[in-house]
Amino acid sequence: MPGGEAERPLHVPVMADEVVELLAPVSGGVYLDCNLGLGGHAELILERSGPDGVLVGLDWDAEALAMAKKKLSRFGRRAIAVRSNFARAAAVLDGLGLGPVDGVLLDLGLSSLQLAANRGFSFSDSESLDMRMDDRAGESARDLVNRCSEAELADIIYNYGEERQARRIAAAIVAERKAGEIRSGKELADIVYRAVPRRFHPGRIHVATRTFQALRIAVNRELDNLAELLASLPRIMAGGARVCVISFHSLEDRLVKRCFSDRSLFRPLTKKPLRAREEECSQNPRSRSARLRAATYCGLPL
Repeated sequence: MPGGEAERPLHVPVMADEVVELLAPVSGGVYLDCNLGLGGHAELILERSGPDGVLVGLDWDAEALAMAKKKLSRFGRRAIAVRSNFARAAAVLDGLGLGPVDGVLLDLGLSSLQLAANRGFSFSDSESLDMRMDDRAGESARDLVNRCSEAELADIIYNYGEERQARRIAAAIVAERKAGEIRSGKELADIVYRAVPRRFHPGRIHVATRTFQALRIAVNRELDNLAELLASLPRIMAGGARVCVISFHSLEDRLVKRCFSDRSLFRPLTKKPLRAREEECSQNPRSRSARLRAATYCGLPL
């Protein structure tokens, strides 16, 4: 999970120059931003595709969507924002009567707005352990942490967080909740901190990073949603359209790499995932873990 503190700027689009160059938007094109966030990438795409390019932006976070709509209002009808999980991209485009699209962008990172919203994404959150991107969805991280068995928690933390100390962390969570329900991100981070021996603490990230990542992925079905979106690309993309995906951990990147390796459908535009330039990393530390892959869709819309 990308780190960051609440005092950082609310939105700095990651690898923006690289995205615009690879996506190559043009006037008259139709573009899909699958994770609109606060509209940083979308604004650049709309500027580059003027005067007639159209962008459809999806986001399931109501607060972020409202802020993005305000940011993009100057583009009028060229900017269409929809509250939706990106796994439903094909259905959304069908409902709008748009498509196939000329470009797709998927930025899988969290914004500082989400980290600062006291919803359990941050280690310092003292009021919540929610982690749902969409508050209309089902179980929260708090539900999982307090309901799952020790074995279930260990599997979640290991499989989705690639955390080698998963068994130790799961045991500590179960032991702690016997004294009372675990309620906040800070409380969970402290439990993980105490559970993992100091010799196993990573150097550059908080020791609870992988545990939080795992719970967030499980709560939001992130890998399932990504797999559904990737499977739908041949249906929603025009021949010759381009797709860019920014991922932030290896599980996401593997799915994207596997998708783009199908040479009957895609021609990769990046031999290896691009990483953010050092200058960007120094200004926006969250970009350090970003990996950008891009490809051209070679087939015909299904």
